[in-house]
Amino acid sequence: MTLPMRPDLTDGVVRLRAPKPSDAATRFKLGNTPEIHQMFGADPKHVPEITKAHAQKWYDAQAIEPLAWVIEHKRRMIGALRIHSVNTWDARASFAIGILDPKALGKGFGTRATHLIAAHAFGTLALHRLSVRVLDFNTRAVACFGKVGFVDEGRERQSCFRAGNWHDNILMGLIQPDYTPAVYPAPKKRRAAKPKSKALS
Repeated sequence: MTLPMRPDLTDGVVRLRAPKPSDAATRFKLGNTPEIHQMFGADPKHVPEITKAHAQKWYDAQAIEPLAWVIEHKRRMIGALRIHSVNTWDARASFAIGILDPKALGKGFGTRATHLIAAHAFGTLALHRLSVRVLDFNTRAVACFGKVGFVDEGRERQSCFRAGNWHDNILMGLIQPDYTPAVYPAPKKRRAAKPKSKALS
């Protein structure tokens, strides 16, 4: 199976696109939010301030990944995602997503982006299975994946030690026969303004 280049993907609200050089500056402006990085497995008390060099390295890492996309909402970068560890023989891969803009959390953008990538994975990429790992306290991510159709397939017990406590990694999977593409209501059309009546002379 030959993997095609990453196309733009959109549902009209969220857009997935290839990384571009200006994303490094945007990543720097977004900074490192302790709450967000805790969900990635970092100790929230020891999240370093982002530097321009770190932001550039983040962009470089996205750019070289053949199946990495930037997540946009209203033409503004809010996060990134990628399909990785592709096994072409078994038609399976792993998936990771991160919403980096704290103002974009809890608004369903992650769910929309995950739907877009699942449809692309099972369609254009002809994959049969996607897998994710998520820390047990990341309830927002667990809910996001569940809405798309991922199911809990087990746990790596006490596999992450953070902030003095052990946590499980939840293993979730989605297979092509179980996936139901998202259906969103059509956006409401704006009513045309009534023409102003001319005053009688």
